[in-house]
Amino acid sequence: MVEVYLLRHGIAEEVGPSGRDADRALTAEGRNKLRQVLRRVRKAGVKPDLVLSSPYKRAVATAELAVQMLGCPDGVIETGVLTPGSRPEQVWAEIRAHKQARCIVLAGHEPLFSHLAAYLLDSPSLNVDFKKGAMMRIDFEATGAAPRGVLKWFITAATAAASKETGFRLVIKRGDEPERGDVPARSCQ
Repeated sequence: MVEVYLLRHGIAEEVGPSGRDADRALTAEGRNKLRQVLRRVRKAGVKPDLVLSSPYKRAVATAELAVQMLGCPDGVIETGVLTPGSRPEQVWAEIRAHKQARCIVLAGHEPLFSHLAAYLLDSPSLNVDFKKGAMMRIDFEATGAAPRGVLKWFITAATAAASKETGFRLVIKRGDEPERGDVPARSCQ
């Protein structure tokens, strides 16, 4: 079993000092919202043994924050397959190259992550609104030539902030009414 976590970078500057997209840094708001998401993820017991990041400044800072808050023995490893213009197949090949890893965090960008989520879930027509600072967990029984992932959860900064403020938790069940204290999926905005 391999757990793959897609972590989109947090809110970044509109334009970096050099004017290059790759040099845009996270804003204070971006860091704060990422911390909210990562606190919730840490409470869920996520402990990555590998963190891969796009070499872009905002993604590296996002990955470093994940390492700091979730822990990871090897720190951040940068890879060009996580840049915005990369292809999902390249990312899958990178995941497969790390056969020893059982819990992998990928820090990257849009539009790659929306396409990557659809590819990893074997659902080419899937549309994902992958917000800045959001994190998605996809599990794999095997890492064969073609990915066949199972979506386990998806959390945005807004959801993390709301759960902190209200204490709500969302449990989605098939064919059952929500348990006492749970918020039915239909009532969430």
